[in-house]
Amino acid sequence: MKIIEIIDIIESRNISESEFWEARWNDIEDSITAIDWPHGSGSFSLNPTEKHKNGVKPIKIPAINLLKSRGWRVEKLPKQLAGAKMGNLDALYENPKLGNIGFEWETGNISSSHRAINKMLLALLKKGLIAGVLVVPSESMRPYITDRIGNINELREYFFLWNKLQIGSALLRIVSVEYDALDPEVDFIPKGFDGMAKR
Repeated sequence: MKIIEIIDIIESRNISESEFWEARWNDIEDSITAIDWPHGSGSFSLNPTEKHKNGVKPIKIPAINLLKSRGWRVEKLPKQLAGAKMGNLDALYENPKLGNIGFEWETGNISSSHRAINKMLLALLKKGLIAGVLVVPSESMRPYITDRIGNINELREYFFLWNKLQIGSALLRIVSVEYDALDPEVDFIPKGFDGMAKR
């Protein structure tokens, strides 16, 4: 899988230029480029022969596995959000001295994307995170995956709003990703059985 676009909605240079962030961002970049389909192929290919036929939940599995192997905690919230009924982050890197970094991979609809952003903004405001990253599909990827999955273009109009929040020292990054190739010979990615996955 490849990265198409990186947007820093909120950026404090003391975070974005720190060695700690650069090391964790390297983890995230590696986790994205590690994503392949079929799993084990070394490249991420989508079958384009039917509209919205490919599922999304299996896509992130190699990414989460790689992050876990590098010390990230999976399905966890920072303690500052303990008790919040908003679901865990997909992954969390904890450092008691330097701060925590959150990671979310979008597998739901646009409402899910907004919840993910709000969750990370709240954690940034409460100092539970110093940085948060949300990965979403590119516009070009939309026709080939589950209908109405949150994507970069549906979020763009909110960038201005989020940028105006006074959070202090923080980083909020949105990453748009895309397939390496379209291949009618590969299997469709299986779908789940909840929400828009049936469409």
